[in-house]
Amino acid sequence: MGIIAWIIIGLLAGAIAKALMPGRDPGGVFITMLIGVAGGLLGGWLGKVIFHVHSINGFFHLSTWIAAIVGSLILLALYRVFTGRRA
Repeated sequence: MGIIAWIIIGLLAGAIAKALMPGRDPGGVFITMLIGVAGGLLGGWLGKVIFHVHSINGFFHLSTWIAAIVGSLILLALYRVFTGRRA
């Protein structure tokens, strides 16, 4: 997949992860995109390491989206822990 596809998947996976996790986030759209792109990479890597499968098959494959969303959820949770809630 090309870099444009990763950016699109990252943006959408980050937005889905924000929708699935309740509460307010300290980041904006740019942070969401970064978390989503990094989450897609993390999800693909975890799929290879833990389940010994190639989870990043293509843009329209369900495994690609699941890996990106799960990775984004993990990174979003870590981001919330480290940044905390600032008033």
